[in-house]
Amino acid sequence: MTALNLEDRLLYRDGLMLVIDKPAGLPVHAGPGGGDNLEYHFDRLRFGLPRPPALAHRLDRDTSGCLVLGRHPKALRKLHKLFAEGRVEKTYWAITAGVPEKLSGSIDAPLKKTPRGSGWRVEIAADGDDDRQEARTTYRVIAQHEGHAFIEAKPKTGRTHQIRVHLNSIGAPIIGDPQYGELAPEDRSQPMMLHARRVIVPISKNKEPVVVEAPPPEAMAALLLEMGVEF
Repeated sequence: MTALNLEDRLLYRDGLMLVIDKPAGLPVHAGPGGGDNLEYHFDRLRFGLPRPPALAHRLDRDTSGCLVLGRHPKALRKLHKLFAEGRVEKTYWAITAGVPEKLSGSIDAPLKKTPRGSGWRVEIAADGDDDRQEARTTYRVIAQHEGHAFIEAKPKTGRTHQIRVHLNSIGAPIIGDPQYGELAPEDRSQPMMLHARRVIVPISKNKEPVVVEAPPPEAMAALLLEMGVEF
């Protein structure tokens, strides 16, 4: 297992939830073959409670940024309900190879999982597909530089690989994506430039929503500086 100190990556803590800055390259839970994963390290985040926190939602292995954890079963049920109802606002940053023709808009394109070799991939679903799931993402291009775009994306639904597939569908595949898009070898070989920048969680009825931001990882920060973006 990796020597990962999640306490150093803690962005927010209260009696109900934690928000950590998930590192890219590490899955949130063990797959069929086992291996290192984020949940393995949760025991260090008890902070005096009798059990470790648990995932309130998911991020892809190669996505970095804000990940919300529930600290006990009651809090976790509440968080799951908030995510399921779309009441948690999520903002992602992406750097793409290609600039969308429309610099802002909404992508309404249902998705489906399809088998691929020994695994699967997500595709835009056709009309009439039984397993299609409605999916919507709003986006805006913040900056452009030498054919790359810096995009802020907000998923309005929570489908697997949603932002990756949606941005690719409008001609803006994410740099470093190991699965989607026609990327040049130099773009494919970079870390995936998708980062969960911000979450807004209305966890308490009588308090303002909790707003948490995660700084972009080193590789993304360097590329943003090359693009002339200040953050």
